[in-house]
Amino acid sequence: MTTTYTWVVGSGGLLGSAVSRELRRRGHAVQTSAVPWSNHESAKDALQQQCSSFFEDFDDGEPWNIVWAAGAGVNGTTLAEFDAENDLIRVLTQSIGNRSREGTLFLASSAGGVYAGASGAPHHEDSPPVPLGDYGRAKLESEDIARQFGDATDVNVVMGRFANLYGPGQNLAKPQGLISHLCRGYLMASPVSIYVPMDTLRDYLFVSDAAEMVADALALTKSRREPPTVKIFASGHAVTIGSILGACRTVFRRRPNVVLAASPLAAFQGRDLRLRSTVWPEIDRRTHRTLPAGIASTLEATRRALGVSR
Repeated sequence: MTTTYTWVVGSGGLLGSAVSRELRRRGHAVQTSAVPWSNHESAKDALQQQCSSFFEDFDDGEPWNIVWAAGAGVNGTTLAEFDAENDLIRVLTQSIGNRSREGTLFLASSAGGVYAGASGAPHHEDSPPVPLGDYGRAKLESEDIARQFGDATDVNVVMGRFANLYGPGQNLAKPQGLISHLCRGYLMASPVSIYVPMDTLRDYLFVSDAAEMVADALALTKSRREPPTVKIFASGHAVTIGSILGACRTVFRRRPNVVLAASPLAAFQGRDLRLRSTVWPEIDRRTHRTLPAGIASTLEATRRALGVSR
């Protein structure tokens, strides 16, 4: 059996760590790396060096993937920081160069950022992107960088627009990840602020389900040429914020401690972000983790991370 070599950039994050585990389970030779993200020039040098090292580990013609699951930007991040992140994606594509068609570059993007201002939900890959802030616009720019790279080379490019990811490994220092913050609030007996209406609709995708879908997408592109492709990664089942609080109450066995608050960031949040993928539908034919089961798994992981006893 031919070994597939895969480099996961951002392997320490929620999606990157799950993708690394899933690809190892499927027999990939997975490379991860530490990138000094806080220093832009050092990060550029590290990406260039690690890219060269990655391609030295196997012969030309052997299948390979590079998964970009990095990025610390959220709603509220400065435009300069988004520009710096996208500059690193350009550095990566330049470092890859014109490799064989046996390879795939997978770029993680955000459905929420891209479709935040769009009407006519459920949104699909042909829905016009309507970002409401710098976050969504930066995600579209990163997709453009990847698409131009795919058009100019023989490398397959997949741009994955992800629904709201949740599960073990969420960075609690970032102002995102409602379910993880609700779990933290329950464990620490601290209130969680919510600044969108209770009927706001979101598609929540458990991170291990997302990783399996990414692995399936990489398998689909293996050994065949694909045009640059946008694919939505979602459960296809949207829930309201109120329903999430209800599911948390079932798992916690008490009402979540939430505070309805106002925030300028609310202006960047779409009200209805139902999603329905029409690209590569075979990837979506699967059983997803139920919301209560996903919340319970997230709660236990958060408990361990915080060192809180039962």
